[in-house]
Amino acid sequence: METAFRAFVAALFGLAFGSFLTVVVDRVPNKGSIVRPRSRCPGCGTPIAPRDNIPVLSYLLLRGRCRTCGMRIPARYPLLELATAAAFAGTAAVWTSPYLIVLLCAFCAVMLAVAAIDLERRIIPNRITYPSFVAFATLIALGWAFGQELNPAGAVIGALAYGGFFLVIALIAPGGMGMGDVKLTGLIGLVLGALGLRYVAVAAGIAILLGGIAGLGALAAGRGRKGAIPFGPSLAAGAIAAVLVGERLASWYLGSVT
Repeated sequence: METAFRAFVAALFGLAFGSFLTVVVDRVPNKGSIVRPRSRCPGCGTPIAPRDNIPVLSYLLLRGRCRTCGMRIPARYPLLELATAAAFAGTAAVWTSPYLIVLLCAFCAVMLAVAAIDLERRIIPNRITYPSFVAFATLIALGWAFGQELNPAGAVIGALAYGGFFLVIALIAPGGMGMGDVKLTGLIGLVLGALGLRYVAVAAGIAILLGGIAGLGALAAGRGRKGAIPFGPSLAAGAIAAVLVGERLASWYLGSVT
């Protein structure tokens, strides 16, 4: 019951935070403020009323259209809100330390925002990755100092190993890997490495698997290499999966090979 309640509360926070992420996804790539002005319809410019800004529910009640002009609201808004709620709930169900839950929920939120931006615009903004490096490095150091199960040395090793691996790939084949992906893998390695290097390994394995499947799918659809989907969503999905099931997957794999 305690776990279920914790997950439920986290899901509610996730819905609210997911609504904020939709603003981040819209404005950060355009170098806009995520604070002002308040959310408004991109079609008619009408500010969105509080009753029309309830995560998921407002979208359903409005049938996916602006109340004023009738412009269709992209489905990614409620999908991002639901994905954030699911990630927050899953994190709260798996982890018990309040500090780690907050840290990892924030990490999942960054991953979802990056995935949505990269999928839509094929960029991973430095305005997200650079501040995230500083923020998570600080949180890891503070958590370790106050007795949380976080390893700053593992964070450094994870960032260098994961980011360095993809840096080599980017240098060898610059057309197939962007520097935004390299910075993202460094960030993922930093956070997951603080939990244990096995989490980094799980994230990398899942990301490579998903990226390969997505690439083959794009080629089969006749899109060619230039039309292949970006790698950021696969990296983000691998990172979130590592947060949620990394321990289980690592234990299963180690048990199967010994």
